[in-house]
Amino acid sequence: MSPPPPPLGRGRKRAAHAFDPALDDAELATARTALNQGRWTAVRALLTATGDDWDRRGHRVTVLAQAPAALAWVRDWQLAEPESADAAVLFGCATVQRALDGKVRPERAREACHAAAALAPADPTPWLGLLVLERTLGTEDEVVRLFDEVRHRYADHHHAHHLMVARLAERRAAAGQDPLHEVYDFANWAAEQAPADSPLAVLPVVAHAERYRVLAGAGSEPADPVASGHWIGRRARQVMKAAFDWWLEWEHEDHPRRLVDLNFLAHAKFCEGRGAEAAALFHRIGEHATEAPWSYPDRDPHRAFRAARDSALGTV
Repeated sequence: MSPPPPPLGRGRKRAAHAFDPALDDAELATARTALNQGRWTAVRALLTATGDDWDRRGHRVTVLAQAPAALAWVRDWQLAEPESADAAVLFGCATVQRALDGKVRPERAREACHAAAALAPADPTPWLGLLVLERTLGTEDEVVRLFDEVRHRYADHHHAHHLMVARLAERRAAAGQDPLHEVYDFANWAAEQAPADSPLAVLPVVAHAERYRVLAGAGSEPADPVASGHWIGRRARQVMKAAFDWWLEWEHEDHPRRLVDLNFLAHAKFCEGRGAEAAALFHRIGEHATEAPWSYPDRDPHRAFRAARDSALGTV
């Protein structure tokens, strides 16, 4: 059983530029455009083709759920195909997004996700939707329970582990630099439990960045991550080297959320002062930046990403 995390609380400046959560999934971007135009059959075909690739399914459903017209058009899909588990899970996750935006009651989102779970008992995605919701609104016990529901169905779920690390990092914000903080224990445990080729190997790097976000937000670290020294201690260097060496050996370039990890790793290498290693990662990232961790603790993520990339690549 993973340790219980604390309540969430963080503010973020609105990014000056939009980041595309679809990343490099062109099929997902095309289906999302079709959904916004009312053509939900394109989404049905996409999710059917995705099958039980749970990380990819979770990524695609959560991105589609953020589409402005998702909730309206998926209702039409449900009217046409009331027994569709794909329609139900997208409806549940889209309702979660509206609940987080304050546009529907959270209880409606919970009911929708539980209904989707009943239609597809083996699918972790409805539970991922609930975890996204309760990571912000839920109690510690509820977040842990939902994480365990996801892991019971797919032990190496990438998105769920990232949500747990972000939440755990917020424990004991006033404790300062603590190499024994539970977020590090959790991240190391998850990385050790995962298969050798799992991107969860990068989770300790994610934990280090999330802890910086919390410490900087509490005022115990500088707001400039490069100036903080958070990435140059002995333990941090060991974590970064192990993750970068793992990435050099990794052969699975088709993981749907690999660019999330590459952004965390490029951010860490840049903050560590390892320009050549950061440059290699920026080349692989291309234009697929992610808001986290470039926004940490409360920065314009687009500007931070561009400045770091230009510096590492020598284009400034």
